[in-house]
Amino acid sequence: MDGYAHIDFSTLDIGDSLPPLKKPPITKVQLVRYAGASGDFNPIHTDDEMARRAGLKGVIAQGLLIMGFAGQAITQWIPKKHLKRFKVRFTDVTYPGDIITVKANIVKKVRTENEIQIVCEIKAENQDAQLKLAGEFEASLPI
Repeated sequence: MDGYAHIDFSTLDIGDSLPPLKKPPITKVQLVRYAGASGDFNPIHTDDEMARRAGLKGVIAQGLLIMGFAGQAITQWIPKKHLKRFKVRFTDVTYPGDIITVKANIVKKVRTENEIQIVCEIKAENQDAQLKLAGEFEASLPI
């Protein structure tokens, strides 16, 4: 298994959705590990007291962790060598215990002689359908 969802984009149309990626609940340990891997040692991601002093209800996930989830979904839908652009904006904070689901739908599709160019909207939501990240990606897929 190569990790791809084996999506036949030639059969999809504008408005069609891609298979969602649902992540397990975010843990505080995951945030500490991500801090170490990314070098983002802002204490609002690892220390509840510091996060509360900053006006939060507790530690929050790093935005780039959530963006990483979106990137993981994209690379399960298409081989990364075909990804041309990926951009996001963060819309809300994410807390430990949140279950993030990444979803995407096709907003533009152009077929040429030897490739299919797609643009998809992408979003990450928690279990309460609260939007955490929104963006889009573009890919050129060989036929």
